[in-house]
Amino acid sequence: MNATMEAGRTLLPIFTSAQTRWAMWHLVRGQKWRLLGTALVLLGASTAGLATPLFLGLLVDIAQRRGDPAGLLLAALGLVTAGLLAAGLGMMGQNLLARLCEETLADLREDAFAAMVRQPLATLEKAGTGDAVARVSGDVEAVGEAISSVLPAFTGAVFTIAVTVVGLGVMDWRFAVAALMAVPLQVFSLRWFLGRTRPVYRTVRIAEAHRTERLLETVEGASTAVALGRAGHQSRLVADASQEAIRHSILGIDLLTRFYNRLNYAELIGLAAVLAVGFWLHGQGVIGLGEATAAALCFHRLFDPIGLVLGEFDELQKAGAGLARIFGVIDAGERLKPMAGSRHSVAPQAVSRSSPAQWPEADVVFEGVSFSYEGRGKALEGIDLRVAPGERVVVVGSSGAGKSSLAKLALGIHPADGGTVRIAGLEVARAPEGRLRELVALVSQEVHVFRGSLADDLRLAKPEATEDEQWAALEAVGAAGWVKALDDGLETRVGAGGRTLPAGQAQQLALARLILSDPPVAILDEATAEAGSGPGQVLDRAAEAALAGRTGLVIAHRLTQAVTADRVVVMAQGRIVESGSHGELLRNGGLYAELWEAWDRPVRRG
Repeated sequence: MNATMEAGRTLLPIFTSAQTRWAMWHLVRGQKWRLLGTALVLLGASTAGLATPLFLGLLVDIAQRRGDPAGLLLAALGLVTAGLLAAGLGMMGQNLLARLCEETLADLREDAFAAMVRQPLATLEKAGTGDAVARVSGDVEAVGEAISSVLPAFTGAVFTIAVTVVGLGVMDWRFAVAALMAVPLQVFSLRWFLGRTRPVYRTVRIAEAHRTERLLETVEGASTAVALGRAGHQSRLVADASQEAIRHSILGIDLLTRFYNRLNYAELIGLAAVLAVGFWLHGQGVIGLGEATAAALCFHRLFDPIGLVLGEFDELQKAGAGLARIFGVIDAGERLKPMAGSRHSVAPQAVSRSSPAQWPEADVVFEGVSFSYEGRGKALEGIDLRVAPGERVVVVGSSGAGKSSLAKLALGIHPADGGTVRIAGLEVARAPEGRLRELVALVSQEVHVFRGSLADDLRLAKPEATEDEQWAALEAVGAAGWVKALDDGLETRVGAGGRTLPAGQAQQLALARLILSDPPVAILDEATAEAGSGPGQVLDRAAEAALAGRTGLVIAHRLTQAVTADRVVVMAQGRIVESGSHGELLRNGGLYAELWEAWDRPVRRG
């Protein structure tokens, strides 16, 4: 398994071919009896299908000898019966296989999504949105296409080839040898094709993930790009990413075309050999004309299944590339699961039933912390800070001072380059993801309102929350009034396809979720930044209510939040330059006093 570097990003893990085969076997081995039954049905279909050219050969023999018309009738009936039996068993076998594969795909899709959700945020940030979305959409789609349509047909074709070659050998071993003369060119062509397309299809999947990333960035930031006059630039970036993906896809199509041309030559060699052997054997009196005809028809019957088997390696290659990426994510997600019985293993419902008061030592500690983003200078350096249990600390500073980086380290999104970050005595860098999420929650300025009812959205934080608890959380953040004014109250549909909530109301909903989840530590990263003065005051009060009784680290854009804080920390160029209460820092006349003056002057004028 490896993680690929692409355009400055570290993609999520990708399995090797051997690992993918091993994982696929472990995925289906629990269904071995269903697989065996399906294989027997497909084998019966292929055997019945082999009877078709044999009956045709019998008809030729009877006609040549001017035999009894009753014999012709019986041979014709046998031909029809064999055809119907082959069709019926083939349809049954492919349906059985398709059902088995679809059930396996459903499990695989659920495992992939669950594993993606378990990924640390730092890992997803490094990989990029496109890679994550491609794994649970494009890659699963490629595998689904192969499983639903390619694999059943491929399996049936393999059985047909095997049974037909055996049947040729039964008629005369020299027919089997003649048929196998096509194999060397077919094997050479297949090896040539696989060797060249495997890296191409892997690159195609990566390029498509990059294209998805560009497209998502452009759609999400469309209004900003238009406002800055950069819409054309963003469109060109999407077009360039699309052209790169298309270029690799065309290379794969070119290889596929050349591959099929070589297969045609192999079919010509095999058929010519079978006809030559049949002519010679008939001339020697070893076989009749009907047997020679049946042998030629049997080999001709192999054209489609051989072409399908070898040709569908193309789709199976694509599915294999997708499986390698899916299994890579699933394996990484499995390794992130808390070990049962470990000292960090806590029941999921523990947080929702606990209270910050039960975490008297829920402090946040930074000791000698430094951090830098790849390809950039230091974002944080020499950070020493302790937020005491129950204390609310507001961090302020100009853009780029390192405020959000401080929050990301506390959340475990990024590991510190140096020093230690601890929450409630637990070292963040070593903490299991689930355990860390029990201790700390984030509310940022980018709030997503999920599709469904308001009640559903609130229950994301606490699935067992009663209606009274939901109303209490909404009341605390000042949202109960506008929710009651809605026609359907808590059952109002919001999110995609529902009511669009203004930024201020969406933030109140996020703060209500914070109250319901009830973590001992909360981090607010500019959670009221997009609100105006009026809504901003409402959100400031909502934030105070949500932080009540918790250890709070607030990254503030609005300096009004600093006025009521227990302590204000001022950052500049990745360092803490001041610390104290609002009044103390104003009297000191330092950077905070300058920031306050710049903030307060337009407010007074307004």
